[in-house]
Amino acid sequence: MIHSTHSSDRTPRPDSTAQPGARPPARNSRADRFSADGVATLRAALRSQPDIRPDVVARGRELATDPAYPSREILTRIGRAILAAPDLSEDAS
Repeated sequence: MIHSTHSSDRTPRPDSTAQPGARPPARNSRADRFSADGVATLRAALRSQPDIRPDVVARGRELATDPAYPSREILTRIGRAILAAPDLSEDAS
């Protein structure tokens, strides 16, 4: 039986497949810990970035005037993804 939480369309990651004689990857104990020091560093990095990036604004303006953007293929794929997505507003009970 396949449970609804099972995702059969996922490809196993190379590190998650069992190989005979292979050791499990070493686990970094620091990776699972929260550090407030990291938050301060992130905030400082964000403050150093400009609020408005002129190069990104120029690219956006360029794309906005391009009648072929986004392409029909991209619009079709997005439309199919929207139609295939479940309606989360519907009550499943």
